[in-house]
Amino acid sequence: MKRLLLLPLLAVALQAQCVMCYRTAHAQNAARARLLDIGILILGAPPFLILTGFVVYIHRRNGRDRDDQ
Repeated sequence: MKRLLLLPLLAVALQAQCVMCYRTAHAQNAARARLLDIGILILGAPPFLILTGFVVYIHRRNGRDRDDQ
């Protein structure tokens, strides 16, 4: 239950970062703003792929455990 209370705080923290990136990009010209957007995607891809790998690994491992029972 306590974890559910932390969820809105996390959402507020994530939104603040997006506003910072938006204002930084908005203050620059279009070419630099596009490069900043690409940089954000490049930096966000590895954690997303690592998380996806863990989820797939756990899903497959749980499927094997069910087959053994």
